[in-house]
Amino acid sequence: MKVGISFLIVIALVLGSVSVVTVIKNREIHLSNLYDKSNAVFGIEKVQFNANRAAAFSENLCVSDGTEDDSSLNLTSGAAGSFDLASGEVDYAQNIFNKMYPASITKVMTALVTLKNCSLDETVTVGEECQDIESGSSVCMIEPGDQLTVEQLLYGLLLNSGNDAAMSLAVYVGGTVDNFVNMMNEEAASLGATGTHFANPHGLHDENHYTTAYDIYLMFQEALKYDAFQKIIGSSEYYSIFIRDNDKYGIMWQSTNYYHIGEATPPQDVEVIGGKTGTTDEAGSCLCLLAKDKYGDSHVSIILNAGDKETLYAEMNKLLSKINN
Repeated sequence: MKVGISFLIVIALVLGSVSVVTVIKNREIHLSNLYDKSNAVFGIEKVQFNANRAAAFSENLCVSDGTEDDSSLNLTSGAAGSFDLASGEVDYAQNIFNKMYPASITKVMTALVTLKNCSLDETVTVGEECQDIESGSSVCMIEPGDQLTVEQLLYGLLLNSGNDAAMSLAVYVGGTVDNFVNMMNEEAASLGATGTHFANPHGLHDENHYTTAYDIYLMFQEALKYDAFQKIIGSSEYYSIFIRDNDKYGIMWQSTNYYHIGEATPPQDVEVIGGKTGTTDEAGSCLCLLAKDKYGDSHVSIILNAGDKETLYAEMNKLLSKINN
């Protein structure tokens, strides 16, 4: 008996959540959990033609066309955005589609590509690439020949903002830094981050390395799907023990997030879960945060191009004050 696709979709809509498999002209089609909003991904979850699988549609995103830009907080930073992950609403938007430099917030994408392609317990032998960075930039003090797990390097990357860790992960995951950067750009494109282009895995300034506040939201919310990412960005410090010169070597890495080290205090009834900082002369002071309001709902808040650290955290507190309104 021939069964039409439209008929199957009607049945699915009536029943709420249905897994359907049919064959049309020897082409297998899977329609899974259609319009079931209890699923993290709903709608057409998987479509397969001749074993070529299409990517799932991403739902429950905060969508903005830029028309709701709001300067009511009188922020002096270059761009700011606050996104309600529970409702899908944009709490606040100021220049969220403007081209900006991300500095070390870049490392959110470096971590995401790593997590998508590696297991946490894989061992990485650090190469000379760890020293191929700008002198005086942020490092976690690893050296060629050191042996660390992917998880340890992610702590060095996200917590201590180590550019050396970024380079080591790039070579391990991508084979070369250039290939890894291509993977970063491909991932950004797949997430709809159309205002983004990466030129390196760490965020040191490059005219061809840029993003937008909205694109950072897209990348950050995707990374939050990984428990390891949430755990790392929520830590205040991490003591890493790894192999150096055939012996155990230990080093303490501390968060660069002022909320985690007692240098900044969030507004009343706001819980800061974690985030990623970034600072260069060209990018200014930047911060992307995951926070919870008094009801326990999660929000992503982003400030880019603040004049200095004091301004960054003062204006982030203004932004965080919006999530309980």
